[in-house]
Amino acid sequence: MATARTSGRETEIKLAVGSAAWARRLLGRSGFRVFQPRAFESNLVFDTPGLRLRKSGVLLRVREARRNAILTYKGPATNGRHKSREELEVIASNGRTLETILERLGFERVFRYEKYRSEYRGTGSGLVTLDETPIGVFLELEGPPQWIDRTARRLGFAERHYITASYGRLYLEWCKDRKCKPGNMVF
Repeated sequence: MATARTSGRETEIKLAVGSAAWARRLLGRSGFRVFQPRAFESNLVFDTPGLRLRKSGVLLRVREARRNAILTYKGPATNGRHKSREELEVIASNGRTLETILERLGFERVFRYEKYRSEYRGTGSGLVTLDETPIGVFLELEGPPQWIDRTARRLGFAERHYITASYGRLYLEWCKDRKCKPGNMVF
């Protein structure tokens, strides 16, 4: 069984933080409360054999978290200080079935990444996630651009701290900086 989760645009930024403990204290002092507790996420990115989706700025992903599997399509991002793009999602009960369907349609797994994610809510219409990844800890602010800017300032960050790159891109940069061969971003 699958159900639609969201349909629309996603607008977000990431902020690099020193540690998850520091980020939790910062969020608590700033009035944010846990909306979804920390959970492990496994993400599989799919593409054509010639990487047509990546080259066009599109993402096709299966995420498994909290006993659900989520199939996500993300369209090309618009340029600006925030990353904004179309996002369509469907929740299913079985991630392996979603993967098999994609493979039968000619897509293949091209990248796997893992993280621990906690979700926080405060005032306003946005969401803050705390993502603990193998390459560092990040806050992700998602919501209307004005809310993102106001929240970033409230947390002590300036526009120069905004990161709009995907975790895949950040991982490739991390590998390049360390002169190691990229593989999958896993613990």
